[in-house]
Amino acid sequence: MKSSNEESLDLLVVARQQFDRALEWAGELKAGLVDYLKNPKRTIHVRFSIPLDDGSVRTFHGFRVLHNHARGPGKGGIRYHPDVTEHEVAALAAFMTWKTAIADVPFGGAKGGVVCNPKELSQAELRRITRRFVIELGDSIGPHTDIPAPDVYTDSQTMAWIYDTYDVLHPGQNNHAVVTGKPIELGGSLGRDEATGRGCLNATERLLAAGMVPGLDGIDGARVAIQGLGQVGAAAMRLCHGRGAKIVAVSDSRGGVADPTGLDPDAVLAHKHETGSVVGLPEVATITNDELLAVDCDILIPAALECVINGDNAASVKARLVVEAANGPTTPAADDVLRDNDVVVLPDIVANGGGVVVSYFEWVQNLEHQRWPLELVEERLKTKMEAAVDDMAAVYREILDGNDREDGSAPTLRDAALVVAIRRLSDVVLKRDIWM
Repeated sequence: MKSSNEESLDLLVVARQQFDRALEWAGELKAGLVDYLKNPKRTIHVRFSIPLDDGSVRTFHGFRVLHNHARGPGKGGIRYHPDVTEHEVAALAAFMTWKTAIADVPFGGAKGGVVCNPKELSQAELRRITRRFVIELGDSIGPHTDIPAPDVYTDSQTMAWIYDTYDVLHPGQNNHAVVTGKPIELGGSLGRDEATGRGCLNATERLLAAGMVPGLDGIDGARVAIQGLGQVGAAAMRLCHGRGAKIVAVSDSRGGVADPTGLDPDAVLAHKHETGSVVGLPEVATITNDELLAVDCDILIPAALECVINGDNAASVKARLVVEAANGPTTPAADDVLRDNDVVVLPDIVANGGGVVVSYFEWVQNLEHQRWPLELVEERLKTKMEAAVDDMAAVYREILDGNDREDGSAPTLRDAALVVAIRRLSDVVLKRDIWM
């Protein structure tokens, strides 16, 4: 897929371009290490058939990419979508490698997918798909090998099926930690549902408090626009509003609504629950998703699709700060435009790391047969997110202080975050001596 200026919107291409850009600021790396860090360790393809409710049989294609496990078992979601591809999954697995490294949790990156349309499948059919997919993956997943989680069109019920199937295949063991994002009754962690949105808030407040966004020193009073009102976007909307922000625009897949005087999150969510969309909310303007990106605001939160801010539309962004709640919402060409326009981008591998951080907490609780109270989960999440922002900011300042490029080029926060991750992963790889 290309934008009109021939920029690649292939998420794997974007991920590798971001990695290559960060390498320019990372310093010398040992020969051969770059290829090891860039490429997946393994990709598993499976094809399996299940009976449908009407008595027919259909074959489905699934895959699981383990990008890297030098720092610990693979970690990443499983998505069910008709358009999911190996390229997309490989890119998301790489993002998870960097995300877990900068959050400093002992995981590597992984991702999985099954090509299917959940909107056209019954609950019983989705259950059969899930169980058969787990059987086909076999021991390539496990509590100390590769740990799935929810993603697009999968949820806690899907994770319960994965856990149960794996548990049947591995009797007599503590198998709860094979998957995170489970129902609370099956060992899920309190706070997991809103972890990504809450982590976005924690990271944003830390970045603003550190003075990294000129003219904006806090959430209170800031005008916020959110593209995507799924679980992450909805949580971010509620939490930002609770901290005093004015929500001036929100959108979902059908379109958006805007009000410069501020939207009521409860009214927005009630209307969406009743009608299936925020569009049509009384007494406010209706806008498109493209128009939302250009709304006059202080903080823009893309919380839906990848590559939505690209070389074609980046110049129209009026926000001072873009907080990437989605994976890969900003392309390298857009990064250049935003940097030149003094728009700060809090990158996805930091901003949306709250989900994997609380997944890590769930994994620990499962292995230790514990249940942490919500207050402890939220406190520890805040500590992890703030530390990730601090580490990114420190490396950013280090790079700036040592930057003597004649062409005047400068790093972005994304570059700095990736440098943190690359350094941490490189250090572990070299000490383990596993790449020689």
